[in-house]
Amino acid sequence: MAVGVVGAGRVGPALAAALRLAGHRPVAVSGVSDASRRRAAELLPGVPVVGPDEVLARSELVLLTVPDDALPGLVAGLVTTGAVRPGQLVVHTSGRYGVSVLEPALAAGALPLALHPVMTFTGTAVDVQRLAGCSFGVTAPEELRLAAQALVIEMGGEPEWVAEEARPLYHAALAIGANHLVTLVNQAMELLRTSGVQAPDRMLGPLLGAALDNALRSGDAALTGPVARGDAGTVAAHVAELRRHAPRTVASYLAMARATADRALDHGLLTAGPAGDLLDVLGDGTHERGGGADGADSTGGPDEGDGGADGEDRA
Repeated sequence: MAVGVVGAGRVGPALAAALRLAGHRPVAVSGVSDASRRRAAELLPGVPVVGPDEVLARSELVLLTVPDDALPGLVAGLVTTGAVRPGQLVVHTSGRYGVSVLEPALAAGALPLALHPVMTFTGTAVDVQRLAGCSFGVTAPEELRLAAQALVIEMGGEPEWVAEEARPLYHAALAIGANHLVTLVNQAMELLRTSGVQAPDRMLGPLLGAALDNALRSGDAALTGPVARGDAGTVAAHVAELRRHAPRTVASYLAMARATADRALDHGLLTAGPAGDLLDVLGDGTHERGGGADGADSTGGPDEGDGGADGEDRA
């Protein structure tokens, strides 16, 4: 098929490049910024950069790869100008929306699909390789499920069917798992630099890789660290140091610690006694217990040593 891309952000050119490898023909791309034009030139060499209406005029399959908030207005505008043709496959890549956002295009005779690649994109050629084995959150009318599945597989991905009404929850889950992770990792690296660590990325890499692997394999049983141990003194020391050196991180630390404590309680990793002291600390983050701010009691905890000699639960 002739493939067009409306919105040469980080996602659209990579998907079109993957479709080119599968035998389709990227024929047009739209992009306004210099960065968009550079991405189009790198990932789709020789493909002309034209206006959105012209992209649709040249294409049998159109990828709408614009920010979520811009998508409804874009669809309505394209339909109003008569750019959408009957029988044209119109695909958006938003995680938030299903196919209902494409109803104006459906009314104009187009075939609507929601194909959301569950991947973080860089806007470079490496994205095309990363699509191999990547899950896609797919929402499609029943009669187009086979077409949606075929397109995802051609791009190297694996379709995962998501109901229309479940799209916002599905997307929130991915934001928590990926977008928030980037923030947490960068906070951790900044704090390590402040503490004098010269190579925080090298220090965190093996730890975070193991934590992710353990979480995916074992779920909440993978929880470790002072919150899961109920080590209120250590947590209080953390909060005191964060207030002193990085006050902007206190809110996220407390929020994640509370969430961790809830999960540890629900799964029997944290007992009621230690939990009471811990939740008292997490209530406002101002209490200090045991060894106080210097964390003198940080090696304690009711399950000390469960991690073995290598202290694997000290993260």
